Amino acid sequence: MTARTTRLLLPLALLAALGACSAGSPSEDDGAEQEQALTAAQQAAESAATPPAGPVDAAPPPPMECDATQLQGLVGQVLEESATEQARTDAGAKSVRVLKPGDMVTMEFDSERLSIEVDAAGKITSLRCG
Repeated sequence: MTARTTRLLLPLALLAALGACSAGSPSEDDGAEQEQALTAAQQAAESAATPPAGPVDAAPPPPMECDATQLQGLVGQVLEESATEQARTDAGAKSVRVLKPGDMVTMEFDSERLSIEVDAAGKITSLRCG
């Protein structure tokens, strides 16, 4: 054998000897550790399969529904800026728009919006949702 071959074989032999020492029969401590690891793995799997407490998949709250029926007493009154927000709140609307004569109006229906129509003098002519 050459010196180079001997230098390569010596570390391999040492690794094989160390592996043989550690690969012996399992001791009681190893069995206890394996038992604890198995128990921990089972508990983790069970907790992952158990749904969390509380309404996670609860349905979202229903959208706000505007109701302008209780605001019809405002028709004929002059619309003031403070009354606009109060009317939105009283109707349960998410948003409000004031429509003046000649204003361009979009035609999409929005059940969460209060529309207040006024005349040229600023008097309320109608209140509706949409």
